[in-house]
Amino acid sequence: MEMEENALEVAALAGHILLENGAEISRVEETMERIATHYGVESKNFFILSNGIFTSGSAGYAKVDFIPFKGAQLERVVAVNQLSREIAQDKYTLAEAQERLQAIRKMKTKPKWEQILGSALGSAGFCVIFGGGLLDAAASCLAGLLLWIFVAYVSAPYLTKTIGNLLGGFLTTLMCMAFCRMGFGNSLGNVIVGALIPLIPGIAFTNGIRDIADEDYIAGFTRLLDAMMIFFCIAAGVVLAFGIDYLIEGQILVLNGNEPNDITALIPFQALAAALGTIGFTILFGVPRKNYLQTTVVGTVGWVAYLLLVRYTVFGIIGSTFAATVIIAAMARLFAYFFKTPETVFLITGLFPLVPGGGIFWTTFFLVSKRFAMASHSGMTALGVTAAIVIGIVLVNSLPKRLFHPGKC
Repeated sequence: MEMEENALEVAALAGHILLENGAEISRVEETMERIATHYGVESKNFFILSNGIFTSGSAGYAKVDFIPFKGAQLERVVAVNQLSREIAQDKYTLAEAQERLQAIRKMKTKPKWEQILGSALGSAGFCVIFGGGLLDAAASCLAGLLLWIFVAYVSAPYLTKTIGNLLGGFLTTLMCMAFCRMGFGNSLGNVIVGALIPLIPGIAFTNGIRDIADEDYIAGFTRLLDAMMIFFCIAAGVVLAFGIDYLIEGQILVLNGNEPNDITALIPFQALAAALGTIGFTILFGVPRKNYLQTTVVGTVGWVAYLLLVRYTVFGIIGSTFAATVIIAAMARLFAYFFKTPETVFLITGLFPLVPGGGIFWTTFFLVSKRFAMASHSGMTALGVTAAIVIGIVLVNSLPKRLFHPGKC
């Protein structure tokens, strides 16, 4: 009895670490099952939601863990995944496994200077992806750098998620307005969206999509709702900044969405922007440094494939998103096999350029600013892109495992 309880405690601890650091529901379930089964627990049940785990066993054992999402640290997900496989190979006693899990839970996050650099690179790259020019990208880069200083030293340690995102959107918008008025940046809309991209809840949104694709509808829609609330807070901060600017300047600034730049729209610039943006979020998501190059390759290939399809075929935005998602998901499965790393590391970072973060931001921004026709158009496009990503992931996940494990029947 005591052995079973200890084994379930270890399995629950592994699930706790995975869930609070950005793992998808199916991975949490699989890992907990693998650990409990290895240590001889036959009667077990795990019920996992987006922010909680219910564990039960025989003889009345039951435990409920509330697990608030603290932010992605995929390095811990990789470490727990590796540990679970080593447990299955009988390399750890139960006590050793618990000790190792506690050590993983205490792993340090990326240093603040590296996170600030990641935010700056991500902002610059995504400003170009959204249509900004080189000067716009430089302005977004500086604003993204200053934003993450605020996040690292003020928002994360002292503010709630709601207030932190609202203030982040507000302060960043004020910075971008000041930059553009000084001539540092040409397209205010592109500069703002690029600078705000580090606040976009990419992990919650992508995992929500993956959970829905895996038929975990409650967890999936919960995560998507959480992501939408963050979008709303960011947009509210932007609108608040515009309101204060109106009181000072006496005129209303109007943003109508992204404004493409002819030079940076060229494929080489877009490929470079995708590489910079992906590596920026690879850092922010806490991916192990050994995987930086691979995640950057997946994100860059996926974005270039999307651009080529949307520009030179009749697929359109939604069809091109679906095809690019298939490419990214297939690469993620192959890379997971070759580099012995969870698929989610490559999929989350690789999909980020395709995730309609900009579209959802503009939808919420237009809603908050009462421009309902533009909100409807932007929202329907974002909904179609989201559906295309879901279907693409489902299609690739339904393919036989042997297709992605060369040499295995």
